[in-house]
Amino acid sequence: MGLTTQSTGAQVRKDFSIPGPGKRTEKVIALAGNPNTGKSTVFNSLTGMNQHTGNWPGKTVTNALGRYQFGNEKYLLVDLPGTYSLLANSVEEEVARDFICFGQPDVTVVVTDATSLQRNLNLVLQILEITDRVVMCVNLMDEARRKGIHVDLELLERELGVPVVGTSARMGEGLGTLKAAIARMAAGWPSQPRQVSYPPEVEAIIASLSPELTGLIPNSRWLALRLATGEEAVLSSLGYNQQGNAKFLSAAGRETGSISPDLIVTSIVTEAEKIYQKAVRLENEKPNALDRKIDNVLTSKVFGFPIMIALLGFIFWLTIQGANYPSQMLAKLLFGIEDWLNGLALWETLPAWLHGIVVSGMYRTLAWVVSVMLPPMAIFFPLFTLLEDLGYLPRVAFNLDHYFNKACAHGKQALTMCMGFGCNAAGVIACRIIDSPRERLIAVITNNFVPCNGRFPLLIVMASAFLVTGAGFLGEGLAAAAVLGVIIVGIVMTLWVSKLLSRTILRGVPSSFILELPPYRKPQVGKILVRSIFDRTLFVLGRAVAVAVPAGAVIWLMANITVADNSLLAHGGRILAPLGWLMGMDGFILMGFLLGLPANEIVLPIIIMSYLGSGSMQEMESLAALRQLLMANGWTWLTAVNVMLFSLLHFPCGTTLWTIRKETQSWKWTLLAFLVPTLAGIIVCATLTAAVRLLGLGQ
Repeated sequence: MGLTTQSTGAQVRKDFSIPGPGKRTEKVIALAGNPNTGKSTVFNSLTGMNQHTGNWPGKTVTNALGRYQFGNEKYLLVDLPGTYSLLANSVEEEVARDFICFGQPDVTVVVTDATSLQRNLNLVLQILEITDRVVMCVNLMDEARRKGIHVDLELLERELGVPVVGTSARMGEGLGTLKAAIARMAAGWPSQPRQVSYPPEVEAIIASLSPELTGLIPNSRWLALRLATGEEAVLSSLGYNQQGNAKFLSAAGRETGSISPDLIVTSIVTEAEKIYQKAVRLENEKPNALDRKIDNVLTSKVFGFPIMIALLGFIFWLTIQGANYPSQMLAKLLFGIEDWLNGLALWETLPAWLHGIVVSGMYRTLAWVVSVMLPPMAIFFPLFTLLEDLGYLPRVAFNLDHYFNKACAHGKQALTMCMGFGCNAAGVIACRIIDSPRERLIAVITNNFVPCNGRFPLLIVMASAFLVTGAGFLGEGLAAAAVLGVIIVGIVMTLWVSKLLSRTILRGVPSSFILELPPYRKPQVGKILVRSIFDRTLFVLGRAVAVAVPAGAVIWLMANITVADNSLLAHGGRILAPLGWLMGMDGFILMGFLLGLPANEIVLPIIIMSYLGSGSMQEMESLAALRQLLMANGWTWLTAVNVMLFSLLHFPCGTTLWTIRKETQSWKWTLLAFLVPTLAGIIVCATLTAAVRLLGLGQ
């Protein structure tokens, strides 16, 4: 016999870590809705959980749980993936459908966008076909008022037969009323949900199938409709197989595929339009006209890319300029603490090597990573989050979608790539928004081709010291332009390697997805700062510190353990010298990159330490002194260019590799993510060096 609905429901609840109805001490509330309706903001506002809210489609791709109390009752809120329908054409739709159908939530709250209500009603009607325990939340009412859109909530409630509540979750409006409506529905408020009227031939098939399917799920009408349209995914969700219930399979076999899905969709859309025409009044026939005018510029073939590149260059310039002073202050503070640690009397009774490992190794590396990494992240992430809150990032994805499609990759990879500019580890985590496992892996493996803020200091120093020296006040702008040029190379490599992977070990065709351009919204500065600092900056910094501290001990040991009158660091440099020469660098530079695996910020200090022959990482007093030291050790402009290219095209840092392992649950893909950019870097640097030497331009 096939699995029963009860066993299927138990499995779904287990997947979501939710107890069965008879064992619950709290009411379970499912939160569903289209992307860009503010669903995650409603979730955060109700529960107080600090979950990240995005302004692009499909941000929530896994379930998130939160709790709140209203009156004497406790509620468990399940944030389901954002989806446009429940027809199970994607993993997101299947997860949302299975939980609403089999997870037995006490109430399902459907969050809709007051400015796009006609489209959102399609999902509402589909959910009403599954369950009658529904509350409709019409969110973004403030946006609707601003655009002259008037929604008659009472009429909408009469038309749908379930409670309808208007909210502006970002402003905290209407949330108390929403909680009260949820409480009433969970307590058994009588509802008579509206059912979609299908053509007579569809209703006849539903009527013939429904009696045979009674008892499998609460609403046999919905199941009959799914089977009649040939939706085979529902069979696996129910747990049926070839040896399943004969009566069920007989009914399924007789009617499966007898109705065109387009006929069902047309009926739902028509019904939604009827309700919309009654409940919504527009002061302006084109309420989104201003947004469309802006989009005509920001997403045009002529201006879209120049604006995008200019905006990116400005953010990098602002990050470079703004991070200098706070980075110096933080370094002064942290290295001042090192001086205090060195002065502690307890070191007089302990071995010198222990002092070296703890203070000169572990603490100094920690201080270096924090002082170099924290200020640019604290500037870049709020700026990035500002663009996200404004609604600009989906326009970036729109501009790049065509090129990622040509590379057989997913259009959403443009968004994960942008996140990688702040931190590649954060970019890897952002790859969760990509539904296809194949395309998600491509995005994870290639995310390292865009430089994170940890690599910016090295790129900036190389550009300033060798490529734009003597440029005067234009130097900072030229340095930013040089860094931007390297970034463009990284984007090109991302596309090229994505296509190579999709044609070889990750063969496949790009999947389609709906990219909705959300309305431009006034950013909330306070929430942007909180979200970017706590959700991104401190999260990433914490992982970097966890990796950098033990690395500091290894670096100190490498620099202070001697074999045959030379340190292990010097021996390593000599071993790597042939490969370094082939790539237009030297062995000490490659050792710097290898030992800088825990954090890219310490690559240059390790190189300086190697050249000076000191036992701990050092920093030069000025850019001129650094240039003089490097040139004394054989550096030319070609060396600097190769260092910049290899900084762009080499293995991910330890934090990112750790994140890749956690996200993919596979050492195989983690190793591939290490090898792919490294091999690309070796090939690019070696090719450039050979060409320059052949032409005699190396000096």
